[in-house]
Amino acid sequence: MFHNIFSKKHLEEDRKKQKPRIIIDIREKNSLVPSELVKLGFEIEFQHLSIGDYIVNNIAIERKTISDLKSSIINKRIFTQIQELKQYEEHILLIEGNNEEMHNNDIIHENASRGFLISLALDYKIPLIFTNDEKETSLYFLILSKKKNIKEISIWPSKIAFSKEEQILYILEGFPYIGPVKAKALLKKFKSLKNIINASELELQEILGKRAEEFKKLLS
Repeated sequence: MFHNIFSKKHLEEDRKKQKPRIIIDIREKNSLVPSELVKLGFEIEFQHLSIGDYIVNNIAIERKTISDLKSSIINKRIFTQIQELKQYEEHILLIEGNNEEMHNNDIIHENASRGFLISLALDYKIPLIFTNDEKETSLYFLILSKKKNIKEISIWPSKIAFSKEEQILYILEGFPYIGPVKAKALLKKFKSLKNIINASELELQEILGKRAEEFKKLLS
């Protein structure tokens, strides 16, 4: 028997084979990107991704709107996400929004934004893509889906295992106005997280200055 390559079933199967496929983190359901991807003919699949927001053609992509990016810079979440993203051989940080919004002084100073972008490029070696909106983001995904010679990856990479000292520093840097320098100074002086928490305001003032009072209030 001859196989009818023009049959409705065969044409439908062939059409599906040609569809670009993308895996989307379930937390991205509320964005407009998935609907734009459907318009472009993507076959989308929602999963709980431990790292990144999208995986297309074995490339892991962390998508940040500018407001989300600024918030994650303040609470330092972005630095953990970047380290985890680098577990994928092919990875991209995609920043969505207009340039004016990126460099206004709403919640962080514009020079802090610029400094962060420079740090990404020089210190973290993270590839960046800037898009204006969800539609342009989806168009970039379409181009990425056609890129060839990308190695297969697992969508469940293991989280980076931090040392005990790194975990303590990560916790300390979560407090307002405590950056890497002050976090290391606190750990060097008090030796443990327990000792830092139990330290008096007067003892903390040596490193935190007038912020010691606010630090103690947060602990309480």
